[in-house]
Amino acid sequence: MKYHKIPHSSLEVSKICLGTMTFGEQNNEQDAHSQLDLAFERGINFIDTAEMYPVPPNRETQGLTETFIGNWLKNKGVRDKVVLATKVAGPRNLPYIRPEMALDRRNIHDAVEASLNRLQTDYIDLYQLHWPQRETNCFGQLNYQYQEDHSGVTLTDSLDALAELVRAGKIRYIGLSNETPWGVMSFLRLAEKHDLPRVVTIQNPYNLLNRSFEVGLSEISHHEGVELLAYSPLAFGTLSGKYLNGARPQGARCSLFERFSRYFKPQGIAATEAYVNLAHEHGLDPAQMALAFVNQRPFVASNIIGATTLEQLNANIDSLDIELNTEVMEALQEIGIQYSNPCP
Repeated sequence: MKYHKIPHSSLEVSKICLGTMTFGEQNNEQDAHSQLDLAFERGINFIDTAEMYPVPPNRETQGLTETFIGNWLKNKGVRDKVVLATKVAGPRNLPYIRPEMALDRRNIHDAVEASLNRLQTDYIDLYQLHWPQRETNCFGQLNYQYQEDHSGVTLTDSLDALAELVRAGKIRYIGLSNETPWGVMSFLRLAEKHDLPRVVTIQNPYNLLNRSFEVGLSEISHHEGVELLAYSPLAFGTLSGKYLNGARPQGARCSLFERFSRYFKPQGIAATEAYVNLAHEHGLDPAQMALAFVNQRPFVASNIIGATTLEQLNANIDSLDIELNTEVMEALQEIGIQYSNPCP
């Protein structure tokens, strides 16, 4: 396993992070613990979750992901060897999580206490705002149109609430997720101005079909040291090629849940075919090639992989052993120009 120290923190994380949003939906607790065992044995020390998980979110399963992880941590006694990241959900109409959800003091404090209880720990290493308080482009939205935020909750309000939890020792560092360049820079500016905790990471989607991060955010990562925790590196598994030609493998995420259509646009399918063909031309597994591409990007602190089987998990971790050569990287860039960011 390779490890990386996150700038502006003492966190040293594995370059592969175990994503857990299938725990409690596609994976039962036994499956989850088996994945956690394998990941830990292979050197992964970084686990990412969220209070809203599993996904798709619903009342019956919400919180199970953190509960499964908490039970595993208690049984294994390895809390001090794990970097644990979770998230507070932003504004959404999900009253089973909390009424009147927002990124204000009440919601953030209540969310942290609930996560600590489910995770059976006294502290969270990295606590992330799952999505912004304000209306903005995230989760594949484009054509941003400004809308007045009537919540009265400011970025400073969120930072103040997080600062209280840092001082209390309940969280160590803070991060953002599904954020924009304006949002990241605003949080950094406010933290410096008011002597509040500095954002150390941003968790956004990044893969061969969605390279939006490279427009603006990658430059911030370079100059400000706010590095990427890349989620959906396989674009919901589409970059493995398993959904090509209309295939819907039994038990696969996009077979089970039709809502996950983000990566099935015509240009996305055409790009996927090109990437899969390139992998085969060079004797590479398409999924491992896609993951290796993310692993090699200079602004990526850790690559968040998810799996439903131990076989998938092992293969995904093995992507760290693949170093894409200049010929393959240039070919990837050519395809990226031909099919420019088809699934943002």
